[in-house]
Amino acid sequence: MAVLAASCGGGELSMSDYTERVGVVVDRASQQYGVLVASPQGAVLIAEPEQIEDFTPQDLQVALEQVRQIEAEVEESIAAIDPPDQVAEFHTLFFTFGEGFISAQEALAVRAGTAADWDELSGSSEMSAYRAALAKDRQDCFDFRARLNTIAEQRGDLSETPWIPSDLKEVFSVFLGCDGYPERPNDLYRPPQDSAS
Repeated sequence: MAVLAASCGGGELSMSDYTERVGVVVDRASQQYGVLVASPQGAVLIAEPEQIEDFTPQDLQVALEQVRQIEAEVEESIAAIDPPDQVAEFHTLFFTFGEGFISAQEALAVRAGTAADWDELSGSSEMSAYRAALAKDRQDCFDFRARLNTIAEQRGDLSETPWIPSDLKEVFSVFLGCDGYPERPNDLYRPPQDSAS
């Protein structure tokens, strides 16, 4: 999903200023992630099952550590933004990373650093916990999208009402990216011969 938001609303930011600041954070994170997955080691993050043997578990360790750095930067930047009252609830709902997911991600990175091969890493408790956390995070994302649709129905079309401008909607849509989650988190980083049925 996204990141920890320490603020609770009521700030002096205008909607346009808020949209601009959030947009800068999201754009920077998206660019950093794009550079990461285009790198030789970072490409493991988007590797298909049949491509996983082109990488090592240590590549995954490095990539996950860099992902965490990107997340931490977003956390720090978003925590410094106090949203306008009209989007405070939305802001809090959206910019939240579950502690369980972060812990699972960090634990997997550590385990990947010591794994001899993908079979060992795939069968580890750390990978099992990460897959479960990712599946939950994916479901949370779709639940949030449904919540957003409900709010839109209650308040009118998001692009035509003043409570959230269309450019902010586009920013959130880019960062939400529920469709970017793997359809089967349980098969993530699983060697082809070990694929779940």
